[in-house]
Amino acid sequence: MESITLSIDGKNITCSAGTSILNAAQELEIKIPTLCHHPDLKPVGACRLCLVEDEETGRIMASCVTPVAPKMSILTDTDRIKTHRRNIIRLMMAEHPESCVVCSKGNRCRLRQFAAQLGIGETNLYPMPNYKTLEQANPFIIRDLSKCILCGKCIRADHELVVVGAIDYNLRGFKSRPTTVHDRGLEQSNCTFCGTCLSMCPTGALSQNNKSYISTPALEALSVCGFCGVGCNLAMGYTANRIVEVNPSNQQDTVNGATLCVRGHFAHDFLNSGERLTQPLIRQDTADANNKIVPALDANNTMVPASWDEAIEVVADRLLKIKSENGPQSVAFLGSSKCTNEENYLFQKIARVLFNTNNVDNGGYVSGRPVMNLLDKRTDGLWRLSPLAWLEKAEAVFVLGADPGHSTPVVSYYLKRACKKGIPLVVADSRRTDLTDFSSAWLDLSTGNDLEPDYVALINGLAALLHEKKGHDDAYIKQFTEGFEQYSSGLASLKLKQVSRVTGIDANDLNATAELLQGKKIAFVIGSGILLQSCGMQAMEAVINLALMTGSLGFEGAGIHVLAKDNNQMGAQDMGAVPDALPGWQLLSNDSNRRRWEQLWQTEISAANGLNMVGMIEEAEKGNLKGLYIMGENPLCSLPQPDRVKKALQKLDFIVVQDILNTATVQIADVVLPGAAFAEKGGSFTNMEGRIQSFGPVVTPPGDARPDWEILGLLASKLGDAKHYVSLGHVRDEIRRLVPMYEDLDRHTHTAWITVDGRREGDKAVKTKTIISFSPVVSCKGEIKDELSDKDYAFTAIFGFVRYHFGGGTRTGYSNRKLKPDFKGEIELSPQDGKKLNINDQDTVKVSSRHGEIKRQIRLSRRLSPGQMFIPLAFNDNDAMNLIAMTQLGEPDSPGWKTCRVKVEKIEHQDT
Repeated sequence: MESITLSIDGKNITCSAGTSILNAAQELEIKIPTLCHHPDLKPVGACRLCLVEDEETGRIMASCVTPVAPKMSILTDTDRIKTHRRNIIRLMMAEHPESCVVCSKGNRCRLRQFAAQLGIGETNLYPMPNYKTLEQANPFIIRDLSKCILCGKCIRADHELVVVGAIDYNLRGFKSRPTTVHDRGLEQSNCTFCGTCLSMCPTGALSQNNKSYISTPALEALSVCGFCGVGCNLAMGYTANRIVEVNPSNQQDTVNGATLCVRGHFAHDFLNSGERLTQPLIRQDTADANNKIVPALDANNTMVPASWDEAIEVVADRLLKIKSENGPQSVAFLGSSKCTNEENYLFQKIARVLFNTNNVDNGGYVSGRPVMNLLDKRTDGLWRLSPLAWLEKAEAVFVLGADPGHSTPVVSYYLKRACKKGIPLVVADSRRTDLTDFSSAWLDLSTGNDLEPDYVALINGLAALLHEKKGHDDAYIKQFTEGFEQYSSGLASLKLKQVSRVTGIDANDLNATAELLQGKKIAFVIGSGILLQSCGMQAMEAVINLALMTGSLGFEGAGIHVLAKDNNQMGAQDMGAVPDALPGWQLLSNDSNRRRWEQLWQTEISAANGLNMVGMIEEAEKGNLKGLYIMGENPLCSLPQPDRVKKALQKLDFIVVQDILNTATVQIADVVLPGAAFAEKGGSFTNMEGRIQSFGPVVTPPGDARPDWEILGLLASKLGDAKHYVSLGHVRDEIRRLVPMYEDLDRHTHTAWITVDGRREGDKAVKTKTIISFSPVVSCKGEIKDELSDKDYAFTAIFGFVRYHFGGGTRTGYSNRKLKPDFKGEIELSPQDGKKLNINDQDTVKVSSRHGEIKRQIRLSRRLSPGQMFIPLAFNDNDAMNLIAMTQLGEPDSPGWKTCRVKVEKIEHQDT
């Protein structure tokens, strides 16, 4: 690319052709004021405040939209330029309301800052009031467009970054304003309330609708979001040790850039909830190892406050007693996919070293970990390094069983931006999602032979068509794979008509999709539709085969992106908080792995896998499991059949729960240990890309609550562990030293990447000695269980998230602004079924399966086909889990947790 040399304020710089004068000046650290510019947006030159002068010609130009030219001599701060800038600011202020004293933007208002820098106190112009109606009907954003300076940043962010198109310019001249279609409120538009426009706005035209705090935060600190697996970087504003505002960090090279989602922006009210746990609690009749009864304050068997020493002593004594009397297998440890890497490492180490048990798991199990384990085993971990930025460099993208617009919204931004660049997008799902309208091909799996979408037949069918069209990558197959001949012979046996009949997709559409993918490396995006499906294991095998066949594994712009539900789902697994692997995803069944850790920890480790999350409940039911330590999870809300889970947990001799909120699980605990939320402690999370992000505390924990790693350190010390973890640094040092995947953890910057087989992020090609095998072509035939074809239950219920609520609803349930005013978790039903059953919008229905029932209102939706219903998770204490059978995910006899058969009955209104 051509290089151009020019001078700015007497400083020479050489930059590439097409660079704007503004960007060149920023490289020289020369500050030019601007109100409409943002590095993530296309420049438009709307505010004209960035004017500069060409010294030779005297020409005045907007630096943000003017490219550099050879031998330019630019001046940025002449008297002439200052005069123009002052006049621009004066004209803006003449139209601006004089409400700075009460404006929530306060000293962060860019207009106010530049006015002060230019010495403008009064405009000396006639006021030009431009009154607009204050809009505050939605619970997230207040729009006071009388303060709008028409910089266009909100509109461009909406169109270019989140790609929704909820707002645009309306009217012209003095009446011009950014607004929605037909000038309706945001709550009546397709706005997702991601808040990106709010963070972009340079004035008080947009502000957060926060009734608990109306002002500018006193201080601000950086952190990492604690919701989904994207791992967005946050700037958290706080006052008096209270988080009052959250925005994107706007740091360079972050996964989210200038964007967030509605949860990341507005769902942190739980941090300040009155239901926060602030002191250790012990149930009245809980005895220690010497059968000494803990003193009670009342006679109702309720929880009573205790000191940390008392609580830790009771936990240590009771768990050791249970182990001594019943053996190591009678104790289990349920860790957290929301807690940090350091905390999960300590947690599983306590279980294995001090209690000699592999009964360790974390909440990532409910997100389909068995399928992810298969992916890791088959690819030798090669899939783990998958930056989301690669999606915008892909040759083609294939989204399977995923609805990232609701589960992981920032991923959907990447995908929609990729579509705008012309990258083909194929979406396969059984219902219409936000991505359907952006797709080059939508493969509708709602009308196949089976009651559950057959992703296996679809993927194998497309692979057969690609093979027939010579669309496979011979060079990649020869160099990096084995077993292709057997696989290709299996493909040859597939018949297009049969695939079309089984999937319900027209043969012409299958052919067109194959042509779309032919000769391209593919970026796969995998969601819960595969991870939690009954045939998820077979579907993942088919995905891996297709990725190998097309040379799509291990290269920039390709690969397999699995949508991790929780913020540290990947890190918890990496740290060994699982029943079948040690830190670094090293399997217990591998003798050399086990012997290495036995030597490092100076202990014996059993080769037998421990209990997973469901196994713990099953063994508690049988009476074999006696004690359970739960850290940062709420299984009474996250697991299916919560009544069954509760009965099982109540059979235990001892339960300790370490958490931040007064959850349903806390209420049945014998000892409660108050932990710190992510914003109140330091640590690191590993996101779905393989990016390790370290962070520090923003505020201190409430009351006597403590960081979880500190609590675990106290427990380890009480249990006699000679290793004293007196600081977070000690834990990190041990992880760096013992876990090769994490050798770069917090070594140089707050962001690092996992190391997989010698590879780091930034490698553009495969660097591995491992040869990956194709697996035989399989089908789901014989795997569909009676429950999935139950004639007494005529509907297929599909479970999933909506963007306003998350997980089991524990944290978002305490966020006052979490819901759109007209959305309360209604069950979606097709209009055809609504008409057939005489059910209308907002009617109340009872939905029943063979395992339970729920009652909710109905919303008729054209996104569904007849015979389907969509049930949002997390609402009403996640009551939807009552409908699902609690089975071992990934096992042949499991119907999965993504769908189930149900029946629906309208509840007639009864006058009281």
